[in-house]
Amino acid sequence: MKKLFAILAVAAALTACNSGSDDKAANADTTKTPMTDATKLTDSANKMVDSASKVVDKMTDSASKMMDKAADKMKDASKMVEKAKETPKKN
Repeated sequence: MKKLFAILAVAAALTACNSGSDDKAANADTTKTPMTDATKLTDSANKMVDSASKVVDKMTDSASKMMDKAADKMKDASKMVEKAKETPKKN
């Protein structure tokens, strides 16, 4: 079924592109082709992926730093608990 849809899509594209009318004015504009549009779209997508990658890297670094700080705080807290256990109770 997928192959049938693929064949129909290709046939429809070929039929639409080859409608039989040779319009010279439409063919004169060769600066804007589907290939250049696709290239621009690909470049834009690559830039978006690069910027998203940078943001994710920054978030990962900051999360790692926050976890390191939290681990240090927990070590400090455990040291305080140990000190509290060692001090004699004043009654």
